[in-house]
Amino acid sequence: MSAAPLRLQNLCKNYGALVVTDDVSLDIEAGELHAIIGPNGAGKTTLIHQISGLAQPNSGRIIFDGQDVTGLSMAARARLGLVRSFQITSILPRFSALENVALAVQARSGSSFWFLGNAATETALNEVAMGLLARFGLAARASVPAGQMSHGEKRQLEIAIALAAKPKLLLLDEPLAGTSHDESQRLINTLRELRRELPIVLIEHDMDAVFALADRVSVLVYGRIIASGTPRSIRDNADVRAAYLGEEAL
Repeated sequence: MSAAPLRLQNLCKNYGALVVTDDVSLDIEAGELHAIIGPNGAGKTTLIHQISGLAQPNSGRIIFDGQDVTGLSMAARARLGLVRSFQITSILPRFSALENVALAVQARSGSSFWFLGNAATETALNEVAMGLLARFGLAARASVPAGQMSHGEKRQLEIAIALAAKPKLLLLDEPLAGTSHDESQRLINTLRELRRELPIVLIEHDMDAVFALADRVSVLVYGRIIASGTPRSIRDNADVRAAYLGEEAL
C-alpha cells in the first residue's frame, strides 16, 4: 500500500494559554474524501490553516506527498499541489468569472502578470477556464463581474479557481455555507465527481452533505480528535452524538 498523501503527526497549536489543536494525528488516504466535523470553536479552521500553511503549529509535523512541509509557506505548499479553496487567491470583484479563472490558470502556467486584463483574451487560457466554469454550472455567467454573482456562485467560482492550480489534494473549508438548496446540490454533485480524481479534506456543517460524500469522518472537539471512521460508525458513536451530532442524527 502506498503512503498516505497527507499525514498529520502530533500537531499542536496554542495561542497563549488557549490550546486550539491538541496532539492531532491523522492520515488522509489516496482517493478519499475525508470530512472533519465538530462544534463551533473546536479548532477545525485552525487545523486547516496549519495544513495549508496559513498558520504554523507549535509542534508536530505535516507530511505531504512524502515531503515534510511543516516549515513551508502557503504558496510553496500550493506549488507542490496542496491547495486550499478561498485562500489560493481572492476573487477580483470587477473582473468577470472567466477572467478570475483565467488568471488562476495563467498563474499555474508560470506566465507573468504584465497586464492582468490580457489573461482572459488568450484562447488557451479561455478554453481551460471555460471548462472549469462549465463544470460548476457557471458557463453562462462567464462574462458577469464576480462581485455581482450570488454568494453560492462565488463559492463555486472559488473552487474553480482552486482547481485551476491543479491540486494533488484539495482543502475545502465549508464550501456549502450560504448556498441555496439548488447550489448546494450542484456543489455536492461536483464534489462527488472530484473525489474520484484527488483526495479532499472537507470541513462542513451540513451533516447531510458530509454523510453523503465522505469516505471517512473525523470529529474534532476542543482541539482533539475524539473519533475517526466511516460515516456509519461516526453516526452510531455515542460519544460523538453526545459531543456534537445530538440525537437528531440517529
